Amino acid sequence: MRRCPTFDPLRWLTFVWLVIAGLLIAMTAANAAPPQFAQVTPGHRVRLPQDFGAHPDFRTEWWYATGWLTTPDGKPLGFQITFFRSATDHDRANPSAFAPTQLVIAHAALSDPASGKLLHDQKTARSGFGLAYAKTGNTDVALDDWRIVRGSDGQYEVSVDARDFSFRFALTPTQLPLLQGEQGYSRKGPLSSQASYYYSEPQLRVSGTVTHAGRRDAVTGTAWLDHEWSTSVLAEGASGWDWLGANLDDGSALMAFQIRRGDGSKLWAHAALRDANGRTTQFNQDQVNFVPQRNWRSPRTDASYPVQSILRTGAVEWLLTPLQDDQELDSRESTGSVYWEGAVTISRSGKSVGRGYFELTGYVKPLKF
Repeated sequence: MRRCPTFDPLRWLTFVWLVIAGLLIAMTAANAAPPQFAQVTPGHRVRLPQDFGAHPDFRTEWWYATGWLTTPDGKPLGFQITFFRSATDHDRANPSAFAPTQLVIAHAALSDPASGKLLHDQKTARSGFGLAYAKTGNTDVALDDWRIVRGSDGQYEVSVDARDFSFRFALTPTQLPLLQGEQGYSRKGPLSSQASYYYSEPQLRVSGTVTHAGRRDAVTGTAWLDHEWSTSVLAEGASGWDWLGANLDDGSALMAFQIRRGDGSKLWAHAALRDANGRTTQFNQDQVNFVPQRNWRSPRTDASYPVQSILRTGAVEWLLTPLQDDQELDSRESTGSVYWEGAVTISRSGKSVGRGYFELTGYVKPLKF
């Protein structure tokens, strides 16, 4: 004979409370208005130092540092560390500390030709609890033990403990920041709303250590840092972009990009060349072209990347040659994309003139924010 279960008032009240709480949360989520994100507008210039910090009212933001390093025995290495801040559609009025209103994503990579492929790692987390954040007022972005923080003297401290490598760097400015586009308003398409706020810090002096493959090396080098934020960037029909940031040996800085359509044709482009004396030349979309010279096909994704290309800015041609062909970064576990992010040398008329980083996105599938 079966016995009836004993009635437990406390358990029953707990069950009822959970049901009611769930219904209230569902009703609140259903009635919550999506957040209204700030928009990029022409005529508004980037203002430093306040814009060194985060801009949480915009949908997307990133701090992106890349550079070339030299070990004591003269071995070249490339590195990348990128922090993304992404505002979600979650109701910002939600008082819960667990509410995922802001996400922080980080990518780190090391290019070492001896390894045969790019070493990379990625992390993602909701902002909060002092473990993942992007602070306003000055650059201070972190995810667990990965961090970029800018001091009052302008020097950046970078620390990363990745799966297959780690690095500790000081990035010291040697030049003023370069405001891209029109005083930091950087157009990315035919509509004025298809734009970002964007500045670069080229010619950063690097010192620190890299640990991987069982050894720890002191390194020196030169880096480039980008900070960009926006809400609506890509035009309809855009599939991805090609971008270059290059520190030239004479102290100049070269930035160029093109936004591509799905068929590979150019939708929008821009470039800026600042010489060592601080004079900047801007190039419009008709004056900027990326011309593939040699492709590399990924054995993992089957994507074909134009890893060696000629960049034309006006009448000048720059040849971009990769430190190694395999510099593909698969970030489908964080941003959902796969891209090629590579250290490249820059030459002109057959002569080496600098080094930089070349980014190729949207070659596996169209890029989505």
